Amino acid sequence: MPLSQFVVPDDGDDLARAWARVRTNLRESAGARLFDQWLKPMQLGDSGDHDRVSLTLPSAFMTNWVRSHYADRLFHEFRAVLPHVRAVTIETAPAREAPAVITMTPAAAPAPVVAAPAASGGGAAGAHIGGSDVERPALEARYTFERFVVDASNRVAFNAAKALAEPGPVRFSPLFLHSGTGQGKTHLMHAIGHSFMAAVPGARVIAMSAERFMFDFVAALRARDTFAFKARLRSADLLLIDDLQFIAGKDATQEEFFHTVNEIMTAGKRLVISADRCPQALDGIEQRIIGRMAIGLVADIKAPSLELRRTILDRKMADLTDTTVPCDVLDMLAARITGNIRELEGALNRVVAYAQLTGETIDLDFALTTLGDVLRGSQRRVTIDEIQKLVSTHFDLKPMDLISARRARAVARPRQIAMYLSKRLTTRSLPEIGRKFGGRDHSTVIHAVRRIEELRDSDREVDGAVRTLMRELEG
Repeated sequence: MPLSQFVVPDDGDDLARAWARVRTNLRESAGARLFDQWLKPMQLGDSGDHDRVSLTLPSAFMTNWVRSHYADRLFHEFRAVLPHVRAVTIETAPAREAPAVITMTPAAAPAPVVAAPAASGGGAAGAHIGGSDVERPALEARYTFERFVVDASNRVAFNAAKALAEPGPVRFSPLFLHSGTGQGKTHLMHAIGHSFMAAVPGARVIAMSAERFMFDFVAALRARDTFAFKARLRSADLLLIDDLQFIAGKDATQEEFFHTVNEIMTAGKRLVISADRCPQALDGIEQRIIGRMAIGLVADIKAPSLELRRTILDRKMADLTDTTVPCDVLDMLAARITGNIRELEGALNRVVAYAQLTGETIDLDFALTTLGDVLRGSQRRVTIDEIQKLVSTHFDLKPMDLISARRARAVARPRQIAMYLSKRLTTRSLPEIGRKFGGRDHSTVIHAVRRIEELRDSDREVDGAVRTLMRELEG
């Protein structure tokens, strides 16, 4: 055995390098998800002894889990790199060093627990101050009430969320929000968290997905430390649980979830739960849980209207100060991506990013080319026949008038609008559109599209007619 293996390092450089290597090995062997949840938060401590490695974790719950599952592995990993190591200790960091636990985790990709000192503050009526260390959830900074665009489809949910976030006696609990994917549930939940923490700085707020609730509960069972899990959640002044449908059929998790909900409600604290459907439609969820949800306020968020989608894009553009996107592109996005705000914003981001990467100017053709697959996947299958029928009815014409050779303005303008809508709302090529309008050339279609685009900026009547027709064609 080489003599160099018995040389004791005279500073912390070797230990730091060894720790980096151990972390790399652990991540590869444990997998990213488990590593991020339990092992990544570990920090090197000060052991005061060259042959002893001290590791610290931010909570007793995590410390007990790592001791139970990884104590031997950590010792052997360090010994493989630093043979002089005789012991590895795993302790809970002192309160002043312990990080606040960030608990908001997307259902699809659980995030690690990370460290940052938490400041405590004064309370308000109805708030429980849980000591000097206060949990701070990882809330998306842009998901605030001020940035939530309100219309008839979401007004009840918005007003209920604002009411629940107000300090003082709890007016109702739980608040149950339900809607399809990407329609604003998560935005409102984060907004509640932001607003309540601003009003009650010392309040304990915990936000997590139902999947994270299940994962942490199972881990606590395995570590034989369910008491810490229960105590942590039930001490919350505001508990936010996203995507309840993910615990459908999980009996043990639902049992614990029911008791947690019961404790929060009995204590008069705030509880917000979201799902992709109303409580009564949640298959695989126990009736007693559904009954608790019905005690509070159930608010749905309907699919966004065309006007709401367009307003959301305007709000998004206000953040993109260095980018210009023509109105006709924004109109096209609002008209074609109808059911999911998240996809709508993603489509705009994609167009802007592609333009920046290629150096091209954003126009309607560029957007259509860039978003071809997105538009095909989200588009309701509007046909040119539907467009012609609706336009002729709107302008009190016969469908045959739109494909005739008549050039009178009373016919020509509706025909141009129908061509414009065909270009905007279908995937048909210019020649195909021309053929559907009496065998006209593709250049005639181009002229019609450009003319209506110009008139929409200057003629309120034309713009109003186009908006009305687009809304009706969406169904």
